[in-house]
Amino acid sequence: MIFILFQKRAVKAENSATKLKQENALLQVQLKNYKTENEALRSGQSASLSVVKQNADLALQNLLMVITNSRSSIKQLVSGAESLQLVADLLKSIDRISEMSEEGQ
Repeated sequence: MIFILFQKRAVKAENSATKLKQENALLQVQLKNYKTENEALRSGQSASLSVVKQNADLALQNLLMVITNSRSSIKQLVSGAESLQLVADLLKSIDRISEMSEEGQ
């Protein structure tokens, strides 16, 4: 009777050990898959950061070009305004000369 009890316990232990070995193997495969997935995500994240950096560099170049062009446009605008002021001053002078001529007659 004791022998049968020991035999049953041994069979249970063997079954339990087999089950644990299978579970361990499954967990090892899952771990390997998670590691692979983690590496893929990290390399993808690195690639994403590279794309973001390239986009930022391109945006910076475009912004610098806009600044340069706007400075040139502002200089032209100021020059044009100065020319218009000169014409306005000239017209005022002509108007005054005309008034003086009419008063003198």
